[in-house]
Amino acid sequence: MTPADRADHLGIHQPRLPKWGPAVIAAGSAAVAIAIGLVAGLQSKIQWGLIAAILFVIGQYVIASRVEGRRQAKDRLATALVWVAFLLAVVPLASLIYETIARGIKVLNGYFLTHSMNGVVTIQPGGGVYHALLGTIEQVAIATLIAAPIGLLTAIYLVEYGKGKLAKAVTFFVDVMTGIPSIVAGLFILSVWIMMLGFGYSGFAGSLALAILMMPTVVRSTEEMLKLVPNELREASYALGVPKWKTILKVVLPTSIGGITTGVMLSIARITGETAPLLLLVFGNPMINNNPFEGAQASLPLYIYEQWANGNEASYDRAWAAALVLIAFVMILNLVARGIARWKSPKTGR
Repeated sequence: MTPADRADHLGIHQPRLPKWGPAVIAAGSAAVAIAIGLVAGLQSKIQWGLIAAILFVIGQYVIASRVEGRRQAKDRLATALVWVAFLLAVVPLASLIYETIARGIKVLNGYFLTHSMNGVVTIQPGGGVYHALLGTIEQVAIATLIAAPIGLLTAIYLVEYGKGKLAKAVTFFVDVMTGIPSIVAGLFILSVWIMMLGFGYSGFAGSLALAILMMPTVVRSTEEMLKLVPNELREASYALGVPKWKTILKVVLPTSIGGITTGVMLSIARITGETAPLLLLVFGNPMINNNPFEGAQASLPLYIYEQWANGNEASYDRAWAAALVLIAFVMILNLVARGIARWKSPKTGR
């Protein structure tokens, strides 16, 4: 490949690869990877892509070493590795979204969103996801009402008041709770709420397990946001004679409210797709149950699992459509979180 000589302000000419060089190397790597795949009989295009990525990284480093020198070649190597890692992360995500949309759009319509599975034979088309969507909204809302205040107050204690052994113990248990598998939270609520206290299966029981999973995320995100508030703001408030509790309420929280809200919304999105605790506690219901405190209730993750377990084409279509609804629900939550963060973020300029 012919290097493009570019002169700097000192008039020194240094060999450089042309701007279209990486694109040509990438195209050549893809062609060689396809040829290798055909010769070796590789059927998966993923394997072709991995071979092409390896050839691109190696090829660009070798060519850049000869043309530009080893120092510039190392820089190009690091850049190529970053791009390859980015593509390896994006391709599965894009493939997942494409597959879900392609399969779920078959039965996703107004009827599907406004009807339940009451009286629907699982092997036949029909039915909807309304009862599961309603259950998910109620369960997540109750879990948020439980976990958000507790997590917020815990984070305020750790940042503003906690300095002794109690604060260290709370921090340790929050870290432990962050790594708790969701099935453990479900088993805990099952043993205490249902088996020991005698309450039945309900959406509220599932909300308790979701709240356990949500609390450490809220604590950690809120704690980090509170730590970002400059101490000068607190000290200025104290200098004016404002008590500490009012300083927290009027100065600290308003300053960090954007980040706190974003953390809460992201934690909501995290628990929305939990299936294991709901499988143990909510128990599932093909009919619409508006009361989350009494009787079994459906939810979107549980609905997807049940439809997939039925093992027939009509149920598979309903499962994919419900998965698309769940992804859209989580995406809306993330967009709301980003919007709130941008709305509440500190304004720059005059």
